[in-house]
Amino acid sequence: MTIKRENGLPYQWFLVIAGTGLLVYLLKGILAPFLIAAVLAYICSPLVDRLERHKLGRTLGTILVLLLLIAIFALLLLIVVPLMQKEILQLAQRLPVYITALKGKLEPLLLQHFGITLAIDANQLQAMITEHWKTAGNFVGQALQIIGSHGAALVGWLMSLLLVPVVLFYLLRDWHQLVAQIGSLIPRRWFAKVSEIAVQVDQMLAEFLRGQLSVMLMMSAFYATALTLTGLELALPIGLVAGLLGFVPYLGITTGIVLAVMAAALQFASLAALIPVLLVFGVGQLLEGMLLTPWLVGDRIGLHPVAVIFALLAGGQLFGFAGVLLALPVSAAIAVGLRHARHSYIQSDAYLK
Repeated sequence: MTIKRENGLPYQWFLVIAGTGLLVYLLKGILAPFLIAAVLAYICSPLVDRLERHKLGRTLGTILVLLLLIAIFALLLLIVVPLMQKEILQLAQRLPVYITALKGKLEPLLLQHFGITLAIDANQLQAMITEHWKTAGNFVGQALQIIGSHGAALVGWLMSLLLVPVVLFYLLRDWHQLVAQIGSLIPRRWFAKVSEIAVQVDQMLAEFLRGQLSVMLMMSAFYATALTLTGLELALPIGLVAGLLGFVPYLGITTGIVLAVMAAALQFASLAALIPVLLVFGVGQLLEGMLLTPWLVGDRIGLHPVAVIFALLAGGQLFGFAGVLLALPVSAAIAVGLRHARHSYIQSDAYLK
């Protein structure tokens, strides 16, 4: 005999939901590759559908899309990693010069007003950085040392990384079957309402994710091109990082400004050269906030930006990187659910009387 709430769900369903939430929390350490694959599968499934309609077959279409994603990821690594390494080496070489100049300007003021001297030996600092810079060239030796000391953690990280394309392949290939199987588990008397809500969540989330992806790509191209015109040597990796991190509010612009200012300070001799770099990010923010985001994304998810930031931080706090991936889909589902709950409440006797 099933005990039910009056006009509500059976208590067993609340137990199932609570148990599922507890299980997700306990397994949060292994969820990241599965959630990354699920998000990518959700975004890329329409592309596989399009290839399937062109008589390529679901499996072949999945393989082609998977190869495309791997090629894009490898290209980003080949572009960003070497150039960022170059910036770090430039910083290591030029840092003592900047410290010496800063000491020459600050030390007289500190001595005059506070009687403090800066005990910084630029020559010793230069020797220390040079020594570490030379040893940094022995990449193979350092890599073997890291593997020896953190072998288990590194193997676990590599297994998670390799698991993503494997899971993604099966999710993309069997996407519609998996969705149909989940739908078959829903009680028939709730199927129509659940389907209505699921369609609304799918439309909202699909438009948001694909629109946000378009904004990220366009902003990456803008930042890379505009920073190149300012003469910044590391314009391409900084532009890519600033644009691709734009899915987290304010993270992309903040990271981009910090990296660009550091690179410009190391490359150019005067502070005036920083002004064009800062103007690029100012124009970029206007372009993103007033044109691209309203045009391509709009208010798709139905949440205030502060609520989006809170959802991302809360998801990261509870479930780590996997929680960040879950934050927006869960927020979209909650937004749709609250909209239906508000509609039901306004039509209820409790509101009308």
